[in-house]
Amino acid sequence: MKFIASAAAALAFLTPGAFAQTAPAPATATTAAKFNLDTPIEALVADPKAKAVLDADLPGVTAHPSYDMFKSMSLRAVQPMSGGKLTDEQLKKVETDLAAIK
Repeated sequence: MKFIASAAAALAFLTPGAFAQTAPAPATATTAAKFNLDTPIEALVADPKAKAVLDADLPGVTAHPSYDMFKSMSLRAVQPMSGGKLTDEQLKKVETDLAAIK
C-alpha cells in the first residue's frame, strides 16, 4: 500500500504539465483578418492570394523601381510618400479584398 501511495505521489509530482489545460486564445479583431493595410508589402507578396489582390488592385506595384526600398513597409505607411499615386479609394479596395482572404 505504501508503494502505491508513493508511486501516485511521485507521478503527480513529476508530471504536473500533463494535467494542465489551456484554452485557445479568443478571436479578436486583430486575428479576424489574415492581412490588412498594416501588413508589410513583402508579406503580402509572399502569399499567393494576397499577391493576386495587389496585382489586381495595384498593378505594377511589385515591379516598381523602388520596390526593394518600400517592400518592408505597409501600404498605409507608403501612401503618404506616394505623391498621391496611392489613393484612399485604392487602399479601401485593397483592404476589402485582403479581408476576404481566408
